[in-house]
Amino acid sequence: MLSLSPKESTAANHLSFNQMAEAATFPATFNDFLGNTVAVEHLRTAIAAGRLPHSIILAGAPGAGKYTLALMLTLAIECERQPRDLWSNGVSLASFCGVCHNCTRILTAANLDEEVDKAVAAREELRETDKKDTRVLIQPHPDVLIIPPDPPQLLIKLGQVRSLIHSANYLPSEAPKKVFIITAASFMKEAANSLLKVLEEPPATVHIFILAENPGELLPTIRSRCAMVRLGALPVEEIEMLLADRRPEITPKQRTLIARLAQGAAGKALSFNLDEYMASRNDALLLLRNAAAEPDHTALFKMTETYRAGAEGQQKTSALLRALSLLLEDLLLLQAGTPELVRNIDLRTELEQLSQTLSFQWIEQASRGLDQVQSGMRRNLLRSLSLDAYASQLTNTAR
Repeated sequence: MLSLSPKESTAANHLSFNQMAEAATFPATFNDFLGNTVAVEHLRTAIAAGRLPHSIILAGAPGAGKYTLALMLTLAIECERQPRDLWSNGVSLASFCGVCHNCTRILTAANLDEEVDKAVAAREELRETDKKDTRVLIQPHPDVLIIPPDPPQLLIKLGQVRSLIHSANYLPSEAPKKVFIITAASFMKEAANSLLKVLEEPPATVHIFILAENPGELLPTIRSRCAMVRLGALPVEEIEMLLADRRPEITPKQRTLIARLAQGAAGKALSFNLDEYMASRNDALLLLRNAAAEPDHTALFKMTETYRAGAEGQQKTSALLRALSLLLEDLLLLQAGTPELVRNIDLRTELEQLSQTLSFQWIEQASRGLDQVQSGMRRNLLRSLSLDAYASQLTNTAR
């Protein structure tokens, strides 16, 4: 099911057809999808009536269920049995059987991270001359293509979009439609411009889902050519109940903290690693404390030195930036007089003290600096040096 695409080719290597990856955790029916019931029902109604837009942006926070929903909608489109749920008012809702030939193959892509890791590992086995022009694509079914951000820059690249366009120009071979799932909104400029053509004149047999944490990353011309479906946040109380049911090993105090840190995303809450977050948050707090008080450069640079190159360093840096972003948001919430919305509730006393020391302008500048560090990561800049520069900037602007 893994497809590595040298330039514009799309050779597929399928897994066993009767294998259903993540069968135990993937929702068995649409009723098992958590939250956003109205939005999901509208999409199911559109599929059943044959009126689903050709291009849809599914927007929501990390862990809101964008990929899960996109895959479920793909199943409903491609299912051989085309089951329907009938409302009392006669409205028909599309569903999927989960056991037909098409469903079982598509479900092998349920664990996206695992499939991307396999594809990246397969690329590493290629000759250097082939590796350069090879893009990561996941193809669980001949008529379903999943396009993740291509490492190490983690951007949607031109070769990936060209593979989409090439495939879209052919009729489906084994399913009713061609479905493409682009799992991020971070495009290279050339890739974004190339996508516009197929969005302007999509073939009748094509559906494209673009998953976006921040739709503002997309070109306005892309947004204007797509329907937008936003997945809203679940209430904190509902996530706490979900954690109590699904992760009983977590203490009530930890549940309350995770429910707030998950930002209303059920999937993020269920997979939340509190120990890893605490480690990242401790480093983020070091940056804030150095900015608010007399800086300890020895401790600061000792910390940033641990953020080295490689995939592990990239993940660690991303986790640090996310933790720092949440802390900065909490500082703004405290300055705005809304302490009840603070997410890092176990740090509320310290954050209140920091909010009185650090100005709104400093917090705003620190947030812009985060964007620059993330941009540098995409360009493969040395992470430890980028963090050193960022930490120095925070300290200098706080004086």
